[in-house]
Amino acid sequence: MAAMSVIGIDFGNESCYIAVAKAGGIETIANDYSLRGTPSCVAFSPKNRILGVAAKNQMVTNMKSTVFGFKRLLGRKFSDPYVQKELKHFPYKVEPRPDGGIGIRINYLGEDNVFSPEQITAMLFTKLKESAAIALQTPINDCVISVPSYFTNAERNALFDAAAIAGLNVLRLMNETTATALAYGIYKQDLPAPEEKSRNVVFVDFGHASLQVAACAFNKGKLRILATSCDASCGGRDIDSALAEYFCQDFITRYKLDPKKNQRAYLRLLQEVEKIKKQMSANSTKLPLNIECFMEERDVTGDMQRTQMEQICAETFSRIERTLKNILHNAKLRPEDISSVEIVGGSTRIPAVKALMEQVFGKVPSTTLNQDEAVARGCALQCAMLSPAVRVREFNVTDVQPYAVRLAWDADRGEDGDMEVFPAFHAAPFSKMLTFYRREPFSVSAYYSDEIPYPDTFIGQWHIKDVQPTPEGESQKVKLKVRVNIHGIITVASASLVEKKPDAQESVEMENSNENVQASGQELPMDTNQEKQENGPEEEVNDDKKDKKDKSKKVIVKTIELPIEARTHGLTQTELNSYLEQEGKMQAQDRQEKERADARNALEEYVYELRGKVSEGDTLHDFIAEDLRSRLVEKLDGLEQWLYDEGEDEKRQVYSDKLTELRTEGEPIKQRRLEFELRPGALDDFALSIQLTNKAVDQYRSGEARYAHLTEAEIAKVCEASKNALNWLETARQALAHAPLHQAPPYTTHQIRQERQNLENIVNPILSKPKPKEKTPPPASNTAGDGQAPAPEQTTQEQMDVD
Repeated sequence: MAAMSVIGIDFGNESCYIAVAKAGGIETIANDYSLRGTPSCVAFSPKNRILGVAAKNQMVTNMKSTVFGFKRLLGRKFSDPYVQKELKHFPYKVEPRPDGGIGIRINYLGEDNVFSPEQITAMLFTKLKESAAIALQTPINDCVISVPSYFTNAERNALFDAAAIAGLNVLRLMNETTATALAYGIYKQDLPAPEEKSRNVVFVDFGHASLQVAACAFNKGKLRILATSCDASCGGRDIDSALAEYFCQDFITRYKLDPKKNQRAYLRLLQEVEKIKKQMSANSTKLPLNIECFMEERDVTGDMQRTQMEQICAETFSRIERTLKNILHNAKLRPEDISSVEIVGGSTRIPAVKALMEQVFGKVPSTTLNQDEAVARGCALQCAMLSPAVRVREFNVTDVQPYAVRLAWDADRGEDGDMEVFPAFHAAPFSKMLTFYRREPFSVSAYYSDEIPYPDTFIGQWHIKDVQPTPEGESQKVKLKVRVNIHGIITVASASLVEKKPDAQESVEMENSNENVQASGQELPMDTNQEKQENGPEEEVNDDKKDKKDKSKKVIVKTIELPIEARTHGLTQTELNSYLEQEGKMQAQDRQEKERADARNALEEYVYELRGKVSEGDTLHDFIAEDLRSRLVEKLDGLEQWLYDEGEDEKRQVYSDKLTELRTEGEPIKQRRLEFELRPGALDDFALSIQLTNKAVDQYRSGEARYAHLTEAEIAKVCEASKNALNWLETARQALAHAPLHQAPPYTTHQIRQERQNLENIVNPILSKPKPKEKTPPPASNTAGDGQAPAPEQTTQEQMDVD
């Protein structure tokens, strides 16, 4: 069913969730461990990749080959100060690539491999795609993936590339806070009408590694994001790190042990600290922390209570408060303008965080939404809206572009050469038309003009080709469409040349005004005059106006699309194809290793099962001769030894061949046991059939009406068949009673059932033969009425009856 493949993916720094839109609503998909959340972990072994839950489970033992936290590396350079700061959290090796990008060095299949964060992300997406396909029993293609609202063009393009490598068709990269708002608003029945004042709701998403806040205005059937406020490096892990630092100092003082000198010990400490943090959310009493064999085979203990934690993490909480206050400033709202505060994200469960929200907004935070799954559910809803396969209630979503964007070009003839195209918190998706006057090809570049959580403000450069002067040597009018698309990516969507030619007909100097004014849903232009003053030479603008006023000349306006050469962030098509091919090979290797492991496990399981059942007192012990049992047990012991020795790493076919060979000995024993269990029932059923046949013959002899229509010849045939069947049954019973259990039985259950069937095939057609129908008298021609004499035929019949 096509509708079943409409999924939304919440790609988190610590874990991922998948939701699917079904006819009955939105459902969160469980993975192969029956968990709704899949850890954002990718691990590598000498033979295959380990993804999701399994990767996290072996993190401590396979630390240097387990990659986590890679979401924060997407689209960044190795020299990025933010990346350098992140490296302290990673036990695996990260190095610069030749192009300045990030490379993660991993030993895979016995070789050193360098993977990009995009490739690692694609591996995780492959696992999520597989989990969804298994749960829904249908191939997965289209999806909507969540993205932090503070992600820039470079990071969004990187995420897009990762999804492409995994074979996913992304219908939309949706801001996490927008997805949350959609999941909240679409089910609300009490929203104000479109013409009434909007209901303002603040959404706070405090996750593992970041804090995002959004102010949204709701009306019936639509939501509009007013503004956002983010701290890209303030999350639950900062609280974990602060607590871990406290315990490190405590252990140095009391035990003279420094966990920071041992990566494995520090990782275990972080895991224990996360547990105690969660416990402190529900308990204000002092809680213990105990770790066995922590370092140098020594156990360590500690304790902490909530008030102590709040003092240690005071700096983190002040950053949270600052971000919460920023949303009021960015959205131009007062606390009394806000209807409610909705919280999502695991870290919002911390009581101190809830208290800060109540302090800033003057309202108790509401937990209407599922704090872990709300983003995935919103993404699934958006995917359903964009997919033609599912019908969803009409709900209009207007997002924002969080950063101001400016466009720059080569200044020519007194032009400014720079302008702000989109101010901060401008509606998105959105398009603007800009007009240039040029004689030759030219380039425009886009930059972020605000402070952004990314070291490079460059967005992209677009070179407009095939621009030539008019036959008179004048500049041509070139129109550029600058767009913030549905993914939040800024791009120059199109460039067109506007040519004017005289015509004999009446003036049609509309000059494609519809193109400038056309909104096409959410696409609106800039002011045309403003564009011309800023982008075109003043005298040319004036000349153009004179042309418009000159109604004596008739002109035809022709639009020609121009080719654009783009230089933006993201992978080239060659790199993308190379990564796709590499991912395909790794998937094939994973499948091959899984089949090999399954074949080995099947052989090992059969060895243990068969050896256990042929042992003294078990189910198969009596069904194999003593000498054969000794040889078989010896062979099974040898196979077990081989499995854990030289046979530990054989090919799948070797295991399959040994299992087939072993089955030729084991299955006959199991079959004899099965025959022994089923045979009494088959014999009893056969005896019952003979008994019922003899009973029917006796009823015939006693004159039973139901068999009175049968002939003596037919009854003789039944008697003969019953007698033969009884003789065969007695012979079989005597032979089976004297046959040893460890030999093949002289009569099988199948033979007994076949003999019973043969008897019933002869007997049943005779005994169930229907009686012949009696002849009915012809209907009377006249019906006698009251007081009339009966008809002659009726009188005769009555007389005959009397006689």
